[in-house]
This record gives sequence, C-alpha cells and structure tokens, in this order.
Amino acid sequence: SRHVFVHGDICDRELVERLLREHEIDTIVHFAAESHVDNSIAGPEIFVRTNVMGTFTLLDAARNYWQHEKGWGANNCRFHHISTDEVYGTLGPDDPAFTETTPYAPNSPYSASKAGSDHLVRAYFHTYGLPVTTTNCSNNYGPYQHAEKFIPTVIRSCLEQKPIPVYGDGTNIRDWLYVEDHCSGIDAVIRKGRLGECYNIGGINEWRNIDICRLICKLMDEHRPKHAPHEELITFVKDRPGHDWRYAIDATRMNEELGWRPAETFETGIRKTVSWFIGSP
Repeated sequence: SRHVFVHGDICDRELVERLLREHEIDTIVHFAAESHVDNSIAGPEIFVRTNVMGTFTLLDAARNYWQHEKGWGANNCRFHHISTDEVYGTLGPDDPAFTETTPYAPNSPYSASKAGSDHLVRAYFHTYGLPVTTTNCSNNYGPYQHAEKFIPTVIRSCLEQKPIPVYGDGTNIRDWLYVEDHCSGIDAVIRKGRLGECYNIGGINEWRNIDICRLICKLMDEHRPKHAPHEELITFVKDRPGHDWRYAIDATRMNEELGWRPAETFETGIRKTVSWFIGSP
C-alpha cells in the first residue's frame, strides 16, 4: 500500500522524528490543525498547542532530519504548510480581496493561532533555509467534510428535519472552494511553487451565508419533495462573538505563476456535495 495511517499527536516530537526516519519522508504537507472558530472561542488553549506548537514540532523535526541527518538540500525535500484566509482579518463590502501581501489581522483565537504558525514557517525558511511553501485558502466544502462545519450542518439539518442555525442576519460573506480544487491547487504549489512564497487559493465564489442555506434547501427540495419546503427550517440565532463579515481571496498569483484555476463553480460543487451527503451512510 502507498498509504500508512498513524494515529498520533503532531506535538509528539519523538513520534514525528521516528516517522520521518522510518519512512524516509522527503515531503510534508501540513494539514493538521484545530480549525473550528466556535471551539477556539470556547477553549483557545488547544488551538495554541496544536496549531503553533504542533507546527513548530514538525518544522524543527524536519529541519533536524533533512538538514542534519540526511544532508539534503532544497531540491530534495519540501515542507508545505496549509493555512487560511482568516489570518488576514475581515473585509468591508467594497474592500479588494485578500492578496498575498495583505497585512495579517486575525480576529479569533483560531485565526491568531494559524497566523502564528504561518510566521514560524516563514521564520524557518529565512533563518534555517528550510524549503517551505504556504497556501492560504478560502472556505472549503465537499464530500467527507466534518459534521461541525457550516455546509454539512445545513445539509444534515435538512435530512433530519431540524432547525438550520444561521448566525446573525445571515449576510456574512465567504469565498467557497471545492475540496478537489483545493487539492489541485496544493499539488501545483508543491510541484511548481517558489520556495519561501505564499499562495492564496480561492474559489472565486463569494456567497452570503443565507443564500447558501436557501440554495441547499432548494436542492434538498428536489431530492426530498415530500419534506419541502426545507427553507422553513432556517432559524436565525445569536451571532458569533467577533464574527468576521467578509472573506474574499484574490488567486491571481496561482493563475499567473502556476496556471491554476478552480474547476468548480459553487453551483456545480454544492450539487455534488449535497448528492454525496444524501447518499453517504
């Protein structure tokens, strides 16, 4: 098999170093993170531990193994760090989309912890010459997404005929990126991206939360007409503390340098996603 699953903690230095040696790993794609904003508000400590200290552990173990034990140069290995557009803060209705040069202004414990991890990755490139790249992505969606996330919550609520919770008035805006488009973007950066650089990966799909709910409800009406209209399940709830109003990604660098563009529109991607959740056990 080309895949080995190890259930472990990225803060466990001994485990990380053992796996690097055991499998002679030359590429690390660092997805591991605590990522739910609500959870970071309720309990920020685990976010700092996992996202900051976990990233430090991976970086330092990789540096030790690649540079000191193997003597590998930049052409022999790669550390790719997955980050988020939330490190840039929030946008107003007329503000331009985030670029790779937008100043960091995180507003939640989650985004602050990811900003800290981004800075560590940058520091390990400039200080130690570790061959790194970073991508900052917009909101992901698609098959297999964790049940706590927004789109799975809306779909599951429709399937279970339960209230669909929408924060505030539902006008918060996000740029949505289909998971397979995100993966193709990451692959392009790992293969062709410039060392030490950051790349923004966005879906070019800005949608208000309430409009996403309505679209999903419409699709659920098609699949389950006996339960229509699902839109009646939409329930407005108290807004999240410090809720960022708008995120939008400018993915020009990805397109011009690496020839990447998302293949899915939000309409095509969400239709695939709804169909998958309906058919999954």
